[in-house]
Amino acid sequence: MKRYSDFTRQLFVAAIFSSLILIAACDKEQNHKEKVYDNGPTDSLKINQIQIIASHNSYHLVTDSVVVAFLANLSTTGLLPAEYDPIELDYTHLPLAQQLNDYNVRGFEFDINPDPVGGQYYKRQGLSFAALPTESGIAELNEPGYKIIHIIDFDYNTNNYTFKSALNDLYKWSNEHPNHLPLFVNVEAKSDAPSDILPQINYLTKSIPYTAELCDDMDEEIKSVFGNDLQKVITPDKVRGTYGTLREAVLAGNWPTLKEARGKIIFIMQGGAETLYKAGHASLQGRAMFVYANPTSDEAAFVIRNNSTGSFTDIQQLVAQGFIVRTRTDAGTKEARSGDVTDRESAFNSGAQIISTDYYKPDSRAGTPGWTDFQVQFPNGELARINPISAAGQQSLGTIKE
Repeated sequence: MKRYSDFTRQLFVAAIFSSLILIAACDKEQNHKEKVYDNGPTDSLKINQIQIIASHNSYHLVTDSVVVAFLANLSTTGLLPAEYDPIELDYTHLPLAQQLNDYNVRGFEFDINPDPVGGQYYKRQGLSFAALPTESGIAELNEPGYKIIHIIDFDYNTNNYTFKSALNDLYKWSNEHPNHLPLFVNVEAKSDAPSDILPQINYLTKSIPYTAELCDDMDEEIKSVFGNDLQKVITPDKVRGTYGTLREAVLAGNWPTLKEARGKIIFIMQGGAETLYKAGHASLQGRAMFVYANPTSDEAAFVIRNNSTGSFTDIQQLVAQGFIVRTRTDAGTKEARSGDVTDRESAFNSGAQIISTDYYKPDSRAGTPGWTDFQVQFPNGELARINPISAAGQQSLGTIKE
């Protein structure tokens, strides 16, 4: 009888111990879910009242050397546009999480190319000019869905082969950092290819024309990662609210506050699919993404002005009206080679909210002949800044966190 009592007592103790572990685990989970972050008074700012650093072509890795040599030779003939000049393609980005964690990047850009069947971009035909195999050997490129490529056949090296891959990277990081500032993601719908410029080379890969269905597919890829309810996405519908048009809502200042926007993503589309993407969606109703629009149009919320110096006054006026403006501090590796900071300082002072660069860190060749330590970061290592135009006079609110 005593042995039975000891056994019962052991079971009782084990049950209590297990219960305590379960309660502690539940408490930990509950505390994680209910954690309240104190970001200070800056959280009262609207998302159009800050400035963030964004990376340009955020996925990009420098292309293969044999392709660079071919493009350099072809550029001398005048057959290729300036943006195909290999000098302009000579930059490399870190993986997205490293940009976020180590260099304060809070905006990204992805060039997407439609591939509804899969395999359209599996071969890199530019390699044929060096008599090299053209098959990429990358299984992801055979799957249906949007592919991330800067220039089809020629400038294809990337940290993310597919749009979904990039979205998954952002989703994972966002969940691991639930208090983060909103991330601004520029999505450029590519519609051209070297085959359009060099039709006489008939084996180059063709671009796929956009359709209404392909535009819907963009939204579906976002939903496949962020969920059909898009709770983690700030959509045009959420900003428009009860206003008649998106533009009316923006001019009325109906942007969410930083507190409301933390942990969320904002997508802005531009490029060859824009007209079809807007069709049948007045003020972008039901869409996952904004577009970079004409500031007089009903869907105007985001405006692009890449020339920060030449468009300086225009940018200031647009920001003062309530629009969010994207601009650039450098282009084509020129500033990294010359060290010229004119456009960088113009971008900072213009009030443009999304400041795009290839150099959130100096080029790895900085200090060697032909390269400088050009870098785009806010003074004093700030993650983000209170906007000098749309939040003028509110700098006393303090430092923006996370």
